Amino acid sequence: MRITSFNASWPGSVHDSRIWNSSALKDQFENGVHDGLLLGDSGYACRRYMMTPYLHPADRSQERFNSSLCRTRVRVEQTFGVLKARFPCLRFGLRMAPECAVTVTSACIILHNIGILRSDILDVEIDNNNQLHIQDQGVLAQPDGKHVRNHIARQYF
Repeated sequence: MRITSFNASWPGSVHDSRIWNSSALKDQFENGVHDGLLLGDSGYACRRYMMTPYLHPADRSQERFNSSLCRTRVRVEQTFGVLKARFPCLRFGLRMAPECAVTVTSACIILHNIGILRSDILDVEIDNNNQLHIQDQGVLAQPDGKHVRNHIARQYF
């Protein structure tokens, strides 16, 4: 439930993928700085480091992959819900200049993380041990995210 990266520099309503495409974190994943996979919804492009659901699953393994991805992504949505519950100004909208809204949003996220680190808000079990270990590291080196996603679906689902 801890937020490890955020970008509040876009005033108003902007699509998530636009923010992602201009982020330093995306550049870091593109350049292999981070080891691991991110989970995205269908609004994102499937990349070797960004797993997205199959739009039209062709078999049972792809259906199970989609189901698992959606169940896992629930944690992200729950995190946003907890953040907005803790700071209702984020739920109901900030009525201030965009520059001030950026500051308030950033402060809320930082204070949320402090709350998580101090275990002062939730009765939620957070399990960080559920990790996917891909044996064939050559798969992760593939430039095509769909190849990586297909390998994971076939191998694990």
